Amino acid sequence: MFDVVLVAPEIATNTGNIIRLCANAGVRLHLVEPLGFTMDDTSLKRAGLDYHDLASVSVHLDTAAAVDRIGAGRRFALSSRAKRRFDEVAFEAGDVFVFGAERAGLKGEQVAALEPIVPLAIPMRPGNRSLNLANAVAIVVYEAWRQHRFAGAAGPGATTSETLTTREFDR
Repeated sequence: MFDVVLVAPEIATNTGNIIRLCANAGVRLHLVEPLGFTMDDTSLKRAGLDYHDLASVSVHLDTAAAVDRIGAGRRFALSSRAKRRFDEVAFEAGDVFVFGAERAGLKGEQVAALEPIVPLAIPMRPGNRSLNLANAVAIVVYEAWRQHRFAGAAGPGATTSETLTTREFDR
């Protein structure tokens, strides 16, 4: 339904947590090199638990290769300097959420390769610089999924037959 792009992620545990998030939300994850870890990194696997096989994860040499693979969906870049909030957008299936490296964010040439792209911000208290990458991804993915009534989810309000009844929950 959605795609998440991490451009040059640096911290294995953040990426592992994002892999688990993407598996649970049905989101495709794209990692753009250089990565600050290897895909067999123990921290990456530990943070992702046993969700690696349930997630759709692709690694790309650069942002242009990621764009070629993803296609023509609308692209949104998360930035602490953006003027428009993420919750002011009506997200559509096929939208792409792009996040920069933990320390550097997105660089000019990376943004240029992703054009057209709409910058969005997650509100924070004055004087704060940024959120943890995994937390920022979770905020945006769950807002987009919420707008689509959590399509494909199990649980309250889900449209699948896997929803638990109250009686099953109380056991």
